[in-house]
Amino acid sequence: MAERLPISTSHCVVERDGHVVTVTMSRPEARNALSADMLVGMADAWAYVSSTDDVRVAILTGADGQFCAGADLKAMGTPSADERVRLRAAELTDYHWKGLLRDSRPTKPLISAIEGYAVAGGTELLLGTDIRVVAETATLGLYEARRGLFPMGGSAVRLPRQIPYTFAMDILLTGRSVTPAEALRMGMITRVVPAGEALTVAREVADQIAACGPLSVQAILQAYRRTEGLDEEAALKISDQIGWPVFASEDAKEGARAFREKRPAIFTGE
Repeated sequence: MAERLPISTSHCVVERDGHVVTVTMSRPEARNALSADMLVGMADAWAYVSSTDDVRVAILTGADGQFCAGADLKAMGTPSADERVRLRAAELTDYHWKGLLRDSRPTKPLISAIEGYAVAGGTELLLGTDIRVVAETATLGLYEARRGLFPMGGSAVRLPRQIPYTFAMDILLTGRSVTPAEALRMGMITRVVPAGEALTVAREVADQIAACGPLSVQAILQAYRRTEGLDEEAALKISDQIGWPVFASEDAKEGARAFREKRPAIFTGE
């Protein structure tokens, strides 16, 4: 059974079930538009995922069949009614960038489970996740240019690095909506699923990841992030530095034993 964690806020529910943490944006009256309470909760959630050894994977989703309709500038600029959230907002440097996954992304894999609207800041959040499960009826898009704004969550940089340049410019410069089928063809998302099933499928993927060696999973993420933009020779040197300790780990020995004994491996992260 999932346990609600005390870092939750009125607009962000953080739950843990075994090795999996699920973060739910919960402001359904505003299609889960971003607020200070939501961003503080998310910033604390990502820090918790990174710092808690036996958490292996996280899921980001939205309440009531919506993901996130982007920034609510009025709500983001209004101090929280919750004293604990106000204190955390004062303590956390750039909590809005941390919550939005622009800064300090989790060191564990993060899966987005998307239903309904995932536009503007919602699509920016999607681009900060590692695996993206999207309902066939969802709506994606970076609307900032259409509104005379700029995608401050990092999408002007990230999207052209994640999909072909001309596709990215088409999305960014027109500010148009993007269907899940189109996003899948572009390589922007991982898979499209029937409406109402995004979280269920995301959890299935999370359980597959959680069953893998946590040192292996985290090392693979680290290798990609530390070598992005480097030439292959330099990247492989860093990859070796990250990979060889994994081969020397107790988990690697357990993986070999489990294979020989034809049983599931029991990984401890050691």
